[in-house]
Parts: sequence; structure tokens; C-alpha cells
Amino acid sequence: MTHPDDGSALPGDNQHPRWWIYRGTRLPRADFSLTELLPPPPPWRTFSGGPVLPSPPHDDVETLRRLGSHLPTRTVSEFARREAEMVNAALLLRRPLLVSGRPGTGKSSLAYRVSRELCLGRVLRWHITSRTTLQRGLYDYDAIGRVQDTAAARAALGQGPSEGEDPTALGIGEYLQLGPLGTALLPYAEPRVLLIDELDKSDLDLANDLLSIFEEGSFTIPELLRARRRHPVVRVLTNDPEGEAEIRGGTVTCNAFPLVVMTSNSEREFPPAFLRRCLLLEMPDPSQDDLADMLAAHFGEETARQWGGDLIARFLERSRERGGLSRDQLLNSLYLATSGGVGGQDGSLYELVEAVWHRLDRSRSGTKPG
Repeated sequence: MTHPDDGSALPGDNQHPRWWIYRGTRLPRADFSLTELLPPPPPWRTFSGGPVLPSPPHDDVETLRRLGSHLPTRTVSEFARREAEMVNAALLLRRPLLVSGRPGTGKSSLAYRVSRELCLGRVLRWHITSRTTLQRGLYDYDAIGRVQDTAAARAALGQGPSEGEDPTALGIGEYLQLGPLGTALLPYAEPRVLLIDELDKSDLDLANDLLSIFEEGSFTIPELLRARRRHPVVRVLTNDPEGEAEIRGGTVTCNAFPLVVMTSNSEREFPPAFLRRCLLLEMPDPSQDDLADMLAAHFGEETARQWGGDLIARFLERSRERGGLSRDQLLNSLYLATSGGVGGQDGSLYELVEAVWHRLDRSRSGTKPG
């Protein structure tokens, strides 16, 4: 299957545009090293943090939970071409990718698809709420815990509040942990994948606060900056399980700019200066083939073929009637159909399915949320 404009094949075929690194096939690539294949960054997006850290850990359990355990056997949809183009542009330009669309259209799963195909390890996820601040994404410092431990250590040594050297000074890193954004900006040889989920739920200032971080590719930790003469290198915890990293001079600077996937439910507008520094991707509602591929990935081809056809048709019909349903609702309904406790494809099953397929925007249905 070819594209009418340039003759290049769609993702999933044997051919693809030569400049693509991410192909959108949903299959792991084991035939390359990303550091060798990825071209140098533009001069204005070059970062030189170090010393360079080894590859991050993998999280196969979370990836399988998000994407399913069955690898695809069919060519992916036409939209995957546009998706792959924007992901590759973000990789080459070292720019964040803002993915917008209706809830439940699979925006978040894009980060996991890219990480699995390019073998980039565990996805760092930063879930945004109205109370989220930039600092919590960068790092968290337990000042109260350190004060309490210091007082306890002085008491054990028989010291007064101001006597002698701080007995916990060398252990400041035990009270400081990098957040998802801070961990993504560590100097890895290959870009980390950072998912900033539901950015439009944030305070109005967060998007502006992110501007300097995305531009500079670095940030400082004042608690370490003040102590850099006595403790130029401090080992801190990271957002990875059991992860640790050394911070020099109180500053974190990336080496490979992370692949930042930010999702938005299109509930608010972002400042023009912020949008200017991002690449934009609008996620459409999934097609019948997209939904069939999703069911096959989670349940296997045979189960999806046996049960999915009628469920998908009914799901798409109800989705049009109810203003858009979530892909999770379809997954839940097929699990009910195949769990053994509901029965066959009869009226009782579809009555239950109808209850699962409730509309997402209750305000439009004339009912108040319970």
C-alpha cells in the first residue's frame, strides 16, 4: 500500500520514508542503535550534560498492560503515518510533542508505543492535576524529614542544636528525589520518554513555567547549589525504581533531550509562546480497524475475531449516539464477554455492555453525576 503523494509505503509495510526512525509498526526494533541512527541535533537544540548515564531500566509489565501482549499482524491505520511523521519530527528537532484529542482516544499510549519500538526503556509518567507545580515534576526535597533526622542524630551524639558539624550533611541526597521531568533531564546517552499526562488540567502558569526548562534542557536544585562547595557531587534518588544518579554542582543538564509526549483533552487553550515550542498532533477517534487491532493486542486474534466484530459495530454506533466513548469501555466489554461469568452473545450480555458504555460527558445527558 502506497501513499499517493510520494510513493512511500505506510507504516507496517516493508518500505517507509528514509528519514523515519520511528516507523509506527508497534513492533520492537532490534536492528539498530538509536545513538548511531539519530542525526545530530540542530545547533540551537544541542545539550552537553554529563557524565553520560547508561540506558534506563525497562518496564515490560507496564508496557504490556498499556499495549497488550499480542504483537500486531495487520498493517496499521492510515493515521499512523501522520503520527509517525510527528514523532520523528520531535525526535529530530528535539522538541516536545503535544497530543490533543477527545478522552479515551489513546493519546497516552503513544509514549509507550514509541518506547517499545525504539527500545528506550521505562516511560516516565507525570500525571498533572490542578495542584501540580513545576518543582514537583523536577524534584522533591524532604526538608522536614532531614531536620528531624538531624535533631535525632545530634541527640544521639550528645550535641546541642548548633554544636559540631551537621551529622547528616553528607546524606542530603537521601532526602531529595528527582521527579519524572527531573529524571528525564538527566544526561542519558539516548532520550528518555516522558509522558506529561492531561496537561490541560494544570494551573494556568505551568505551561509557561515549562518554557524555560524545554529551552534550556537543564535546571538547578537550590538545596544542592548552596552546598556545592562542600559537596560538589551528591547522589540522589530518581523517579525510576531503585534509581540513583549523581548531581554535580547542583545542576542537572541533559545530554539527549527527552522525547516529551504531552496529552491534552482540548479543554483549554495554551499560550502561543508555549505552542510555538511544541509540535502538535491531533488524535482522531479510533476507526473500526484501530479498535480491532487494540482488541487483538490485548486478547489475541482469535478472541478478537470471534467476539469483536459485533461488539465494535455496536460500540461505534453507541459512541456516535453518546458523544464519544472511550477505548477502555470497549476493552471492558470484551473482557466481560469472555470472562466466563456473563454467558454467550445474548440479550443479557448486551444489557450489561450498554451499562458499561455510559457517556463520558454526563453534563450533556441531562443527569447529574452521583
